[in-house]
Amino acid sequence: MAFKDHFSAHAQAYAQARPGYPAQLFEFLGSQCSSHETAWDCATGNGQAALSLAKIFDRVIASDGSAEQLQQAEAADNIEYRQVTAETPFLEAHSCDLVTVAQALHWFASDKFFDNVRSCLKPEGRFAAWCYGVQQICTPVDAVVATLYEEILGAYWPPERQLVENRYRDISFPFETSVIERFSLSLDWNLAQLCSYITSWSALQRYSRHNGTDPLQLVREALVAAWGDAEQVRRVNWPLTLILGRM
Repeated sequence: MAFKDHFSAHAQAYAQARPGYPAQLFEFLGSQCSSHETAWDCATGNGQAALSLAKIFDRVIASDGSAEQLQQAEAADNIEYRQVTAETPFLEAHSCDLVTVAQALHWFASDKFFDNVRSCLKPEGRFAAWCYGVQQICTPVDAVVATLYEEILGAYWPPERQLVENRYRDISFPFETSVIERFSLSLDWNLAQLCSYITSWSALQRYSRHNGTDPLQLVREALVAAWGDAEQVRRVNWPLTLILGRM
């Protein structure tokens, strides 16, 4: 299966605009593991999750198929960044206490990836994958963003995006799993920061390449009107769906 690369072309913008994950999420994951020797963060992108895991685990192996994404990753003494796809076996058998996938499982050939996970996890190891959908701000702003997301960009989202919309309910996991929905991302942003994040959407990038125009301009006037003062800071929330698996 070919590596589905939707972000290398705008890796720097992606790294700058994407929100980080809450510390409470990683504290919870650490509490689920009986040992904290090695974690594998698969499809690490620019290393957002890997950096948090590195505060809990002695060693973090952070892999991604995109060299451009890895070039944006922040180094740490106990993180090993490797360019390799999720489906490629490269870890020692029964070597990992935790395998994580942040906002990326929907891109994988899941059968091959799960074979990889089963091989590298320790018998008492844990698997964690999480995703988040469209941000929530306030009703007027959310309505404008929904127009962009659904009506303008709808045809430009890859089909795998539907797995995120359904909160990974359509993925068959070969583990005993729990669905946990008590975590969320929350940031205080002005309008420019929101627009930078929206620009990092793969569908927006695809629309721009195909049509030679920025689709955000089609809703910018309505977005400004809904937001108010562009420098006003608003709370932006992304509810997380966490799938926690055990062997």
